[in-house]
Amino acid sequence: MRLRIFVSAGEASGDSYAASLVRTLRSRFPSAEFYGCAGGRMQAVGVRAILDAGELSVVGLVEVIRHLPRIYGRFRELMSYARRHRPDIAVLTDSPDFNLPVARRLHREGVPVVYLVAPQVWAWRRGRLSQLRRNVDRLLCIFPFEEQFFKEHNVAATYIGHPLAGRVMPCLERGEFFRKHRIPSDRPVIAILPGSRTGEISRHLPPVLEAVNRLNGRRAVSFLLAAPAGFSQKFGNSFYTDRIGRAPIQVIEGETWDVVGHSDLALAASGTIATETALLGVPMITFYKVNHSSWLLGKLLVRVPFYTMVNLVAGRAVVPELMQSELTGERLAREAERLLDDESARGEMRLGLRQVATCLTTDGDPMERAADIVQELLQRKFTT
Repeated sequence: MRLRIFVSAGEASGDSYAASLVRTLRSRFPSAEFYGCAGGRMQAVGVRAILDAGELSVVGLVEVIRHLPRIYGRFRELMSYARRHRPDIAVLTDSPDFNLPVARRLHREGVPVVYLVAPQVWAWRRGRLSQLRRNVDRLLCIFPFEEQFFKEHNVAATYIGHPLAGRVMPCLERGEFFRKHRIPSDRPVIAILPGSRTGEISRHLPPVLEAVNRLNGRRAVSFLLAAPAGFSQKFGNSFYTDRIGRAPIQVIEGETWDVVGHSDLALAASGTIATETALLGVPMITFYKVNHSSWLLGKLLVRVPFYTMVNLVAGRAVVPELMQSELTGERLAREAERLLDDESARGEMRLGLRQVATCLTTDGDPMERAADIVQELLQRKFTT
């Protein structure tokens, strides 16, 4: 009988983590069938997409409302397929608004559920703890403080380490990268990392562009915007050019780790890209902006001392955070100038980032550890 493994991820980062785990699982179960909610990276490693993860890419508490009927319809189609083609185990990654209902349905059908990338219930929506206790057989945490939190709330959790730790590195040497893209070597380089979704990019670019224009009028700087691989094919070559206009920004697609790793400073949206920047040891300024109503509602619900995971892992303000109304071109330019002019401040930040990277690193490959747990649950299922 062929092993069936259901996998689901809704975000670009979750799609990447899930694809890595699928690759590891496939080495152990070569004949297994993988299907579910999959983005481009999972599809590239052989996951059959009953639902394309790109259809779930919506950010913001208010913004998601108008998409709910469509998302629910696709959810029902996916669950109907899973009932007809019953999986032996499910691996759900991040996207709790979508994947926790998936976990509930599959658990009800007797399918063991592994959940990779813990929902951030330590920050908000603690009501989800009961869902995790009831419907998830093992929660895999990628941040070190999470395991203890979940165990204290009777959720079976294991810290496996961050999937990107030890993997994030440039592909090209600095000189080779500069020659390839004709980047001057006699001036600082600032990486611009506005996010991976079109909505967040559109919200972030106006203040970032203002900051770029302010900085460009005062000093010689090279600005490199890192676009995700395949972005222009999906959204068109004009997506960035229409928004950037005449700003002195060079867009480089599909080479994010090179762009960041060879930069002196990064302007980074808070999220996975900020964690990647920390692992590369590059000083940064983080930012984020959502719909105003979403921000007000989030302020009432979220209880954390910091918004950026880099600072949460460190337990202190290692990198500046410019959130919502604080995200202005003037503030962003001022923070960038301060860091460019102060080698000591950049050195102190690099030290903090190294400490964060150490916290996110464990012995062995996190995906091998995750695969061990999947295999353990499968063995338990077939021997009881």
